[in-house]
Amino acid sequence: MTPNPLRHLLLTGFLAVCVHFCSHAQDTLRYGLPDAEKQFVTSNLQLLAERYNIDISRAQVIQASLYANPNISFSGNLYNPDQKKYLDISNKTGEWGWNVQQLIILAGKRNKQVKLAQGDTRQAEYNFLDLLRTLRYTLRSDFYNIYYTENSINAYKTQVSSLERLNAAYQDLLAKGAVTLKDAVRIKSLLYSLEAEQTSLQNQLNDLQAEVQLLLHNDRAYLVPQVDSASIPRSVADFNYQNLLDSAYTNRYDLKFAENAITQNRLNYSLQRALRVPDITLGAQFDKRGSFVNNASFLSAAIDLPFFNRNQGNIKAAKISVDQSRAALDLQRFTVENDVQKAYTKALNTEKMLRSLDPAFRDQFELLLKGVTENFQKHNISLIEFTDFYESYKDNILQLNQLGYERMQALEDLNFAVGKPLY
Repeated sequence: MTPNPLRHLLLTGFLAVCVHFCSHAQDTLRYGLPDAEKQFVTSNLQLLAERYNIDISRAQVIQASLYANPNISFSGNLYNPDQKKYLDISNKTGEWGWNVQQLIILAGKRNKQVKLAQGDTRQAEYNFLDLLRTLRYTLRSDFYNIYYTENSINAYKTQVSSLERLNAAYQDLLAKGAVTLKDAVRIKSLLYSLEAEQTSLQNQLNDLQAEVQLLLHNDRAYLVPQVDSASIPRSVADFNYQNLLDSAYTNRYDLKFAENAITQNRLNYSLQRALRVPDITLGAQFDKRGSFVNNASFLSAAIDLPFFNRNQGNIKAAKISVDQSRAALDLQRFTVENDVQKAYTKALNTEKMLRSLDPAFRDQFELLLKGVTENFQKHNISLIEFTDFYESYKDNILQLNQLGYERMQALEDLNFAVGKPLY
């Protein structure tokens, strides 16, 4: 019998996946969620890169606290025409002098710059913590997605295994002329369809595991989904909504970033106003014999006259930035409140839907699947009834897994909205 190209392609792809995982089985590091989270915190490259921004900001605090360096200059005679000497800086006939200057920063600008740099460090820390929240959400979401995707794949395996035996039996019966070609092709078509869908799910699972490897920065990592039902909240309704909102106000670092931005802009406004005051440069000079007397010494002071540039534009821009950051904070606070409300409502609705389902429904359906297969083999039900039931079984199992995933995803959305894990 001529092999079917689609079946050959599907089997080849599936075997390649199996060979890949088997060949790496000894090298694979298997992680549960707690261990994966620990590895993620220490190894994720995005987090490592963001940590450097904190160190850079701390270095900028050191730089802002430094005083201006003094300036010293020396001048000497290039050519003495009377003595016909080059570089004549002798005490008897030469000329030389030196000058020392120090910039004195006024109006507390240095302290304001230090406070501004310290605020930038806090902003870098808030950015890091918010990135940590976002990436941890991705990791945990992938974990539950992997768990329910594997459940769906296992459901396909049950169907495919049963259909493979049935298909083999029908091929024997077809060769003996005991069944029609139409029925045999219909069984084989159903088998190929299930195998194609199973392969598609397996590819999705591989993509999820690849994303986990990227998050953990380890190409040997393999997330093993083991859900501890005892640790999952029994009911979202047990959480007080106002407490969730208060927790978000406390733990959402994107909100803290927006709050600190107002402080930063106020500090910048204060600094820009201080920059209206010009700094003074103090100095001392000595001249050997080029002044009104030999060995002349001088004190000097220099300051810009703020006739034209009094930093007006920067002051105005800084004041506008304060108003802008207030509006941004109002928007961010509303976003946080909206996130919590949306995630809380979604979790309640998903939980309500799951509670309406009979817990024994899945087991009953799987038992019925076995009975339907046996009855079809005994010719107690028609081929159409048999294939319809298989489609119904597959759709219901997928929907159950999808609802289970959506419930866990809703809880993760709530964790993300609140800013910390609730379980």
